[in-house]
Amino acid sequence: MKKIILALVVLTAVLFGGDFEDGVKAYNNKDYKKAMAFFQKIADQENTKAQHNFGVMYDKKAVELYQKIAAQENAKAQYNLGLMYYNGQGVKQDYKKAMAFYQKAADQGNTVAQYNLGLMYDSGQVVKQDYKKAMAFYQKAADQGDASAQSNIGNMYYFGKGVKKDKIKTYQYWMKAAKQGQPNAQGNLDILCKNSPWACK
Repeated sequence: MKKIILALVVLTAVLFGGDFEDGVKAYNNKDYKKAMAFFQKIADQENTKAQHNFGVMYDKKAVELYQKIAAQENAKAQYNLGLMYYNGQGVKQDYKKAMAFYQKAADQGNTVAQYNLGLMYDSGQVVKQDYKKAMAFYQKAADQGDASAQSNIGNMYYFGKGVKKDKIKTYQYWMKAAKQGQPNAQGNLDILCKNSPWACK
């Protein structure tokens, strides 16, 4: 990271003056707050390199902060760390670590983490595809009112993934999601009721 920033200094110092250099110095002195202030000033002037550095620094500091909070069993911080590992924001992309933090958050009832774990098992991403585990995580999120999880459970019943095909249950879950404005469920519900009106009674 330092090498990248120092390289940018050589390329941009002439064009963007002291704010960029001051930002780099503050970063190297581990005064992240001051460094971010300098990069923010340049970023506000539409300097794309500064905008990039500001984003990288923000992610780096966010990871440090989330790690401290996650260690105190904070589910939101655990989920956020999982997301950052999943996307490679502020850390090297690591799906296994993402999943581990999602699991910690899910165990504490975080619905988005539960839904994301359901997706991972559903698609077979990172882990071996397992529709029953996907269904279990979707169900936990759906029971807390997560519309996307409800929609996906409807899909599972429609296609018979991990469960026996059941158009009535498909309708019930799609209806729950559709009432919350979930667009996929709304579209699927319309098709289901046209093709299998008996299931929608």
